Amino acid sequence: MYVQSKGRGEKKWKLVWSDEFSSPDLDSSKWTRIPPGKSDWNRHMTASEPACYNLQGGKLELIGVVNKDTLKDPRPFLTGGIYTKDKFAWQYGRVEIKAKLESSQGAWPAIWMLPATTKYGPYPRGGEIDIMEHLNFEDSIYQTIHSYYTLELKEKRNPPHYGKAAINREDYNVYAMEWYPDRLVFLVNGKATFTYPRKTDVDSSQWPFDQPFYLLVDQQLGGNWVGKVDIKQLPVKMSIDWVRVYQ
Repeated sequence: MYVQSKGRGEKKWKLVWSDEFSSPDLDSSKWTRIPPGKSDWNRHMTASEPACYNLQGGKLELIGVVNKDTLKDPRPFLTGGIYTKDKFAWQYGRVEIKAKLESSQGAWPAIWMLPATTKYGPYPRGGEIDIMEHLNFEDSIYQTIHSYYTLELKEKRNPPHYGKAAINREDYNVYAMEWYPDRLVFLVNGKATFTYPRKTDVDSSQWPFDQPFYLLVDQQLGGNWVGKVDIKQLPVKMSIDWVRVYQ
């Protein structure tokens, strides 16, 4: 049985890392703009298109836009995203992100975490923690766990590997996750919405969450899950007020 230290639940969280986005430029000591990749989630990412990033008034906007120069880059649309890869990772604690999500057909904003090392091997053996994913015009978000256990062994019900939570789509919401040695607790606006427990009577790949993870925040567009993008509905953005990590 994996449990937290005695009395830990009564202790107050201590802020160990944060960004309030109060500077005119993205803090490169904390974040890197996400480069393009070959997966659905990063296929349209760009680290070089200024129109995908806007930082002002204490808010960071990550924006999906129509690509206006397809001779330079053939992709029809481009998106902005940031991560703390190779700059900040942590094991156990609480992470909170205050964000407002815009909606459009094909919009797929996400706040999620990946392992900082290959302790258990290549993806998906190291696991993935999805704190928030939003699709199109839905009034709820998804909070999901992926791992070798859920994806390769197809064990998605023992325990259930995802939950849904209602949000106010017209306003900012605080998305959070509390990470303990024996469970992951997901929250929206301070209310617990989904818990993923560590189990001792199943394959050990069920819990790769005993290693440092880093954070990703991105305005994704398109893919098999969210569907096709309607470029007439672009630009679309997610606005980040702040990110805070406690232990």
